[in-house]
Amino acid sequence: MNSILVLVRHGESEWNKLNLFTGWRDVDLTDKGVEEAREAGILLKREGFRFDLGFTSALKRAQRTLDIILQETGQTDLPIIRDQALNERDYGDLVGLNKDDARKRWGDEQVHIWRRSYDVPPPGGESLKDTAARVLPYYQSHILPEVEAGKSVIIAAHGNSLRALVMVLDKLSQEEVLALNLATGVPLVYRLNPDGSVIEKRELAE
Repeated sequence: MNSILVLVRHGESEWNKLNLFTGWRDVDLTDKGVEEAREAGILLKREGFRFDLGFTSALKRAQRTLDIILQETGQTDLPIIRDQALNERDYGDLVGLNKDDARKRWGDEQVHIWRRSYDVPPPGGESLKDTAARVLPYYQSHILPEVEAGKSVIIAAHGNSLRALVMVLDKLSQEEVLALNLATGVPLVYRLNPDGSVIEKRELAE
């Protein structure tokens, strides 16, 4: 018996559009982000996916993405668990700053290190390693048991919380995960063994 795990990064947010560091700031989707979520739902419906359970973060851009996907797949009554363990990485003092302005203030190299290194956090914020330290225990204790029980699970979350999860599922090294970028609103579909190991991974896109 194989299980299905679908990961979706939320659609474009208002601050994605403005090129701002967002982190835990609770901003909404843009019209484009709504459309990206709708497209994800249409693709999942076309392939006949039916879910037993949904997980999302405590932030509305991810919650709304999941709601729109479930509207499109006709599963608006799906049980959904929301938890801040799946929140985006906290960018600390960078939150609300334009990324170009941050580069002018701290320099290209320093901002690149904060954004793309594995274990160097921005001031007052989290590194990807810190993000993984809350995402992965939550996955192990709350999501993986549902997968191991044979359920089909969908997670709508954020670029970095999902990168931390993909790192484990795809067995990426700390160096390999730095090159990983997840597009907004594009479902990643994993078919898993009962023990949670990956049989197949594919990206759903037009």
